Amino acid sequence: MSLLAPLSSVVPPTGHTIEYAAEVIRGRPLCILTGAGISTDSGIPDYRGEGAPKNHPMTFNEFMGSEARRRRYWMGAHLGWMRFHHARPNEGHLAIADLEERGMATGVVTQNVDGLHHDAGSKRVVDLHGRLDRVRCMDCGQSYARSAIETQISQDNPGFIDAVDENLIRPDGDVEVPEGIDFVVPRCDLCKGVLKPEVVFFGEFVPGSVFRHAQALLAQSGALVVAGSSLVVNTGMRLVSQAKKRRLPIVVINRGPTRADQVATVRIEGGTSESLSALRQAVGDSIA
Repeated sequence: MSLLAPLSSVVPPTGHTIEYAAEVIRGRPLCILTGAGISTDSGIPDYRGEGAPKNHPMTFNEFMGSEARRRRYWMGAHLGWMRFHHARPNEGHLAIADLEERGMATGVVTQNVDGLHHDAGSKRVVDLHGRLDRVRCMDCGQSYARSAIETQISQDNPGFIDAVDENLIRPDGDVEVPEGIDFVVPRCDLCKGVLKPEVVFFGEFVPGSVFRHAQALLAQSGALVVAGSSLVVNTGMRLVSQAKKRRLPIVVINRGPTRADQVATVRIEGGTSESLSALRQAVGDSIA
């Protein structure tokens, strides 16, 4: 890779473009932070973008404090999983994996729980909010593959899928379902404890060890690219603040405003799939 170009030597054209972004990050290993917007082209809607569901996700305290709320969660999550786990990486995920493969990115930090960066071939992935394809017992700590729990749910609730109408999937794999339907909630087969997907619910904190891994990726990087996140969640914004403190270039790609717009070196209004694909190509051309 070439030496880092001082930002003062880069003159922006009229408006912020992919080409300008490529010039700004030339020769700088990238840390890429992604949000729900990168997975919309894979059929998983954004919480806050255009067409996002209007209802609020279940909180950690709701889930842990009420058997009825857990039943409600697992009913919707079981329906949503039928579609959620069939989602496939799109061009944005593949572009990021290619940047890492070519030595242009140190890795990706994602706020998503869909596992699509792993499926795309990214090797260094920090799952800030966990993975929906794993389930853990909150009593004894036993961990399960989500597929095993889905099999248990199907066996304990024959005919459930046919008894309800599936609505729009949410970013956490949940689906709204009507009340009053009988449903057996999955339990730990070791201690009969409460099972919860290994994702950070609203009201939970990102584990310190996980955030330190994200910090480590940023520490090895010379620029930060934010793709598909409004940065409403503070964990992502903390990485942006650390990049700003280090005076790293910050490229923000998103449809709609973000909390980092005022500190972004480059702000591109657009979809992540096409923008990341174009950026990957432009960065490759710029260092050839």
